[in-house]
Amino acid sequence: MKVIKLHQEEQKCIQLAIENNRFAQQELYTRFSSKMLGVCRQYIKDVQQAEDVMITAFMKMFLNLKNFEHKGNFEGWIRRIMVNECISYLRVRQKVHFVEDERYLEPSDGNNDSQFSIADIQFLIDTLPDGYKMVFNLYAIEGYKHQEIAKMLGINEGTSKSQLSHARRLLQQQINTLKKQENGTE
Repeated sequence: MKVIKLHQEEQKCIQLAIENNRFAQQELYTRFSSKMLGVCRQYIKDVQQAEDVMITAFMKMFLNLKNFEHKGNFEGWIRRIMVNECISYLRVRQKVHFVEDERYLEPSDGNNDSQFSIADIQFLIDTLPDGYKMVFNLYAIEGYKHQEIAKMLGINEGTSKSQLSHARRLLQQQINTLKKQENGTE
């Protein structure tokens, strides 16, 4: 019974926000902003820039709220807007470069028995070149397929696979380096 009530409250809040009710819009922003900042932060290193992109994406979300058809998850719909806005931002601001390479490496089967904090993992992902980072996030975190990524980014499917492979390899090297430092062997 609570799930139905919660869903109905969300639908009512969405409808009020469509009607430009500022309290409903504030409620939606408050409910989703911290998660969506996390999404933007996955793509954009600087927290202030990520927040700017998030706010821009929320404005787009409110402008297009009437187009939400209630067929899927509302949070997923917002998340897609955030991801697309991050990609647009990176394309315009940072001129992301992708290495054209039809060959790609299989993921390594390294032993990941060491525990790292979320901040450590985010730091490692932030050190990736922008093209690697974008494809890694879209594939590993957002769950897009290579064909979808290629279409979104305007690259070949093989390039998407290559970028992911290179990102994984670099992350594995960085993790191995951190493990050695933890063990005192480096």
